[in-house]
Amino acid sequence: MSTFPIITGRKIRNAVIGCGRISKNHFDSIAAHSADMELAAICDNDPDVLEVHAERYQAPAYKSLTELLAASDCDLVTICTPSGLHPQMVIEAARAGRHVMTEKPMATRWQDGLNMIHACDEARRRLFVIKQNRRNATLQLLKRALDEKRFGRIYMVHLNVFWTRPQAYYDSARWRGTWEMDGGAFMNQASHYVDLLEWLIGPIADVQAMTGTLARDIEVEDTGVLNVRWRNGALGSMAVTMLTYPKNLEGSITIIGEKGTARVGGVAVNEIQIWDFAEPRDYDATVRDASYATTSVYGFGHPLYYKNVIDVLRGEAEPETDGREGLKSLEVLIAAYRSARDHKTISLPLEY
Repeated sequence: MSTFPIITGRKIRNAVIGCGRISKNHFDSIAAHSADMELAAICDNDPDVLEVHAERYQAPAYKSLTELLAASDCDLVTICTPSGLHPQMVIEAARAGRHVMTEKPMATRWQDGLNMIHACDEARRRLFVIKQNRRNATLQLLKRALDEKRFGRIYMVHLNVFWTRPQAYYDSARWRGTWEMDGGAFMNQASHYVDLLEWLIGPIADVQAMTGTLARDIEVEDTGVLNVRWRNGALGSMAVTMLTYPKNLEGSITIIGEKGTARVGGVAVNEIQIWDFAEPRDYDATVRDASYATTSVYGFGHPLYYKNVIDVLRGEAEPETDGREGLKSLEVLIAAYRSARDHKTISLPLEY
């Protein structure tokens, strides 16, 4: 029997904290699941932004999380604030008896990630770390092929994230491009791609990284490269830049194995471009249908992610990405930054 409290017989009450660019995905997802979930409250520290969203969504509005937790009867708090604020907000919400869902990355420091998990465990509250890209149809097919071992032994994996973020993007908010609140191209923009390294291929043994701040006036890296050795012996790499001219170009993953080669590309892993296996399967004919057009690097996974959250809070499923699952990509990110800083290979796992 689950040690977590479940919610039945009524709608789940969700409060959204932070009304920035990603919040619309959450407001839309709540609306898409209106039979099971309702928007209980919103919070933002910018009074003008808060007023606009309170009017648009007709929800009680609060200027601080502390104020919201004292006044609202929400069941779930969804954190859409700058990354550096996630740990303290998750811990505060859990200690107030609320389940918590947080955007990526769950934290910018390793110990903060551990503290978040411990706080939710102690409070017997769920911690969900959003990895909506896992729900993309293209990546679901790739995951299926890997789970069925269609590649045989995996030899090499490579990821590209060739996007652009102009200086105006970083200048739009003081927290952007800072170590304390944001993290760089790996941790912020490419963190969902870092997540694919472990989720798709398996546990990682060693990480080597180099990073550079080549063109933007920011504290963190705008460009980086990463080498990976998995415990299964596969080798891989990742190239990330926010300097692509003149617009976002590519978000891709290529897997080369003993009995198969596949490449999912497009601007955000939204097109299956190569799908070549020694042993065919009946679903291979549907591969072309899995590709989709997108104008957003966010994809369309948030409503699908919400479905799992609802099922978990109803006591009908286990979480796809809880705090411990979220910790896996944070571990790779921290290892990459340590490697780049110290000019050495970092072996995993890190100390817990």
